[in-house]
Formats: sequence, structure tokens, C-alpha cells
Amino acid sequence: MPEKEETRKIQFTGKSSYIVSLPKKWVTDLGLKRGDQVRMARQGAGALQLYPPRLRAEGPKKEDATIEIGADEETASTVRKLISLYFLGYGTIHVRPRSRRLGPGQRTAVKHAVKRMLMGAEIIEDSGGGMTVRVMVQQRELTVDGAFKRMIHLAKSMLADAVRAAGEGDRDLAREVISTDDEVDRFGFYIIRQLKTAIENEHMLKEMGLGSARSCLGYRLVVKNIERTGDHAALIAQDLLECGRGFGGEVRGRIGEMCSFSVSVLDDACLAMFKGDYAQAEETIRRAAGVSGYERAVVEASNRLGDPLEVYRVRRTTEGVRRIAEYASDIAEIVLNMTIEKALKKG
Repeated sequence: MPEKEETRKIQFTGKSSYIVSLPKKWVTDLGLKRGDQVRMARQGAGALQLYPPRLRAEGPKKEDATIEIGADEETASTVRKLISLYFLGYGTIHVRPRSRRLGPGQRTAVKHAVKRMLMGAEIIEDSGGGMTVRVMVQQRELTVDGAFKRMIHLAKSMLADAVRAAGEGDRDLAREVISTDDEVDRFGFYIIRQLKTAIENEHMLKEMGLGSARSCLGYRLVVKNIERTGDHAALIAQDLLECGRGFGGEVRGRIGEMCSFSVSVLDDACLAMFKGDYAQAEETIRRAAGVSGYERAVVEASNRLGDPLEVYRVRRTTEGVRRIAEYASDIAEIVLNMTIEKALKKG
């Protein structure tokens, strides 16, 4: 008999009702309680499927978590603990001093982390005696699909703005690109939190339209590639702030063409992911290889520059733009792995 299979005795109650008890662990794992309703669906002639009508968006309730920090603990360590508990799906996280009070630097670090990194989190208690962070936003308010689309849009906009700022020498636009990188990371952390919830609960998995727990690993890797796209855009913008001047002439135009190509390939890869389209993912990988031609055109144009520092900056910017096309190819490969079985069945 399979490990998860159980035998339950059918009982008769009243004049016409048959009842069967539910396994306690199944009920508690789903966060159900007395009075909650469940749905039943007949599967063929001899099977009955039982499942809750809709799980609460955050899944089964977790106990509140508490972080105790010492007076000499590094703020970076506290922030890492906070992010880890956010990933694990805790709705309320308490930050308490191990002795005496939280230092001003520790409190500031927690505030910045909540504001810049944790989607839907708010500080509801703040004093030297401790801080409390509560996650307010729920999955129905911001779906994984919606968060993915917003994250991808921001990353693409960052790259386009970074290249434009580098070409025009627009320092204000460069600063805006760098600040937007935090927003990309916030959406990424939120998606990881939701994927973690889905892995623990197959019904939440279906609610999110993710298909299987195995797909969550693929989506996690996609998140990482989108985060890297934002990081490279921020590096291009940072280069402008450090050097103080943009590119001009032919180089500017060539980099713009290369950027447009990389963004279009990223678009194709993400569209293949949302559609679950194996053929489009294959085509995206083929197209992504074409970025080398655009890179050669930029290098040839940069060779005509007289300033070695400018040549170095062009090469560094070009490398960042090329990486975007490579990340798009990586996303397309993830889509291939996620859709190969469906493609074979169609074949």
C-alpha cells in the first residue's frame, strides 16, 4: 500500500447520509478548521476528489517568527534573517534585542530593508524595545503572474533607460535607473515567497496556475535572470555617474541597436514562458545567438575612438547588454525544460 494512502471506515448517520472522517494532518496542513467547507468532484466511475474550495491566499497560517539580535550583531546579518523569514511565508516577524535596546543603526537597517526589499510588508511597531514587521499584501491582490510581468517590465525599462542615459550623459536618468533596481528586487522576493508557499501546498500550486512543484524551480531561476538584468542596467547607469559623460556619434547608435535587440529577445523568452510555448523558446535561443553580430559592430565603432578610457567604457557597457541576451537564452532553456513533456505529447 502506498505510504500516503489511508483506509477510512464509512459510517451511516441520520436516515440517508454516509460520512467518512478526514485525516487530521491533511486538515491542519491546509489550515482548515471546523465549519470550513470542502468541495468534492467525481473522477471517473470509482474515484472521488476532495479539496477545499479556495485556500486563503497566504496558505496555511504560520506562527509568528522572532529574531533576537545582539548589540554587536552586524546589520547585514539581521537583514538576511529578515529576508529569509519573509521567504518562508511568515506573516508577522518580530525583531527583538537580546539585551537592552535596539541600536539606531539596527533599527534603520530594518526600516530600509522593509521599504526597499519586502513587497507588501509594513512596520507596525517601532521602538528601542523592538520592531514588528507584518506582511499585508495577499496573493489574490498581486498574483505571481502579475508580479512577474511587472518585474520584467521594470527590468526592460531599466536597460533601455540606462543605455539612453549613457548615450545622452543624463545623470538624473541614471540615478532613477539605479533606484528602480530595488523595485525589481522587491518583486523578485515577493515571487520567491509565493513559490515557497506553492511548493508546500499542491492546492495553492493550482490556484497560482503553476502546474507542478517542479515548475517552481524553473520560475525561481527565471526570477534570478530578471534580477541580473536589472543589476546590469544599474551598472551601466553607475558607470555614467562615475565618468560624468556619455557616448556620442556612431558608438551611441550601435549600442542603442544592440540594446533594442537584447530587449526584444528577452521579450520573446518571457512570452514563451507565459504561453508555455516550446517552439518559441527554441526560436528565442536561436535568435539570442545573433547578439554577437551587434557586439562586433559596437567594437568596430569603438576602435575608431581615440580615448582608451572611452574604449574601455564602451566594451564594459557592451558586455552588460550582451549578458541580457544571454539571460534571455537561459530563460528560454528553462521554458524548454518545463514544457518538453507537453511538446512530446503533442508530437
